[in-house]
Order: sequence, then structure tokens, then C-alpha cells
Amino acid sequence: MKLAILCGGYGTRIRDVADNMPKPMIPIGAKPILWHIMKYYAEYGVKQFVLCLGYKGDVIKDFFLNYEANTNDFTITLGRDKKIQYHNEHPESDWQVTLAETGLNAMTGARVKRVQKYLAGEENFMLTYGDGVGDVDIDRLIDYHRSHGRILTVTGVRPPGRFGELMNDPSGKVVEFNEKPQASGGRISGGFFVCRREIFDYLDDAEGLVFERRPMRDLVRDGQMMVYEHDGFWQPMDTNREYVLLNELYEKGEAPWVKW
Repeated sequence: MKLAILCGGYGTRIRDVADNMPKPMIPIGAKPILWHIMKYYAEYGVKQFVLCLGYKGDVIKDFFLNYEANTNDFTITLGRDKKIQYHNEHPESDWQVTLAETGLNAMTGARVKRVQKYLAGEENFMLTYGDGVGDVDIDRLIDYHRSHGRILTVTGVRPPGRFGELMNDPSGKVVEFNEKPQASGGRISGGFFVCRREIFDYLDDAEGLVFERRPMRDLVRDGQMMVYEHDGFWQPMDTNREYVLLNELYEKGEAPWVKW
């Protein structure tokens, strides 16, 4: 099954971290968050990717065009008939990555519609955002999607708390403090979608089409959207604080999404 990744947004809320690169290229450790997302899916056998490019898409293209040289030892023969001989293989050697320009200002629905040709022939495909990680069980998610037969499955997550949570006894004494609690209320969409090919009947090429608005509302109206409930780890990288959090987890060896 192929995975389409939305990589075209401006990332205006995290410009203080990196103003010269698209948000999917902001690093966790030495690699972009986009690579972490792809690596996670690849652990479940999903190794065909369609990247929906927009803002600074050339940075993402350069990363993959130079991937072999940046991850392998190689010998280059200079001159008119120059040749490059790579001396080792990296674990991503069987990835197939399609980099598709979907428009600088296109919204998410238009971006998905514009890569339809690269998903032709797929009865189902996966879709996610290029700026968030989680430990969603992809095998169970796919099984759930296939079991209900509806057009769209969205992974419902509990939003991570952005402030410290205090718990106190009747006297006012603090008895528990959670620095980054998980909200206990309703769920939000965490991405990690699975779509039937009929999803394209709900999309069009209008630049302003937001996937999460009219298309999803129409799917709900038609009884064609189901939620896969995920109570594990999920975290977007929308702010500097979240950038720091994800990098701290990775550096400490406590990143729940790292399964390689």
C-alpha cells in the first residue's frame, strides 16, 4: 500500500526554529521529521511514498536526490565519463519516493487530488501529515480500515497537553504534577488516514480545497468515515516547544516512534 504525505505547508507557527526550510525538513536528531515518518511506516512494510510538495519543495527534492551520496561511502571517477561507485547500502535502499509538485498555495484537499495519478490502481492508500509522529499500530489500522469497508479511516488521538497539570488535595497541597499530560477529553484527528480510491470523488482541483473541511464533512454526511482510536503516543511539531520536546525524547532514547 502506498503512503501519500502532505509536505507543502508554510509552517508559519514554527518559523523561529527554521525559516529557510519547509517544516517536514526540520530535524529530529540528524534527520528530518519527514524521514522519521517514512522510516516508521517502512517498519510496517510501507515503502512506496508520494510526497505532496509545495513551499520550498526544492529542499525536499535535494535531500532525496543526494541521499545516496550522503548516506554511503563512494568512489567517483572524474572527467567527461564520470562514474560513481557506492560501496555500501543503507536500509532505505528499497524505498520508492515520488516527489510531486502540488502547488505553492494549494490546500490539503487540492494537494491530495493532484497526486491521484500517482495512486492510480490502488484500491486503498494511506495519507498523513509531514509534521507529526506517533506509535500508531499501522497493521491494526489497515486491518480496521479493511474490516468496515467505508471510504475513509481517520486516526483519532487525544491531544497532548500544552501546560503542566496540577492535582491537589482539599488543603491545596499539590499531590501530583504532570509536565506534559495527555488530554482526557474528546479526540482530534491525528492524521494517519487510510483511504479507499473513492475518496477522489469527494475532492477537486480547486486550490482552496481543505481536506479537513468540506470533503470530510461530506464523508460524514454519507456515513463514509470511521475513526480508529489511538491512545498511545502522538505529537505534532507545530511550535518551538514541540520541536524541543521531540528532540529531547530522541536524544534520550525515549522516542516511542523509533522502532528501528
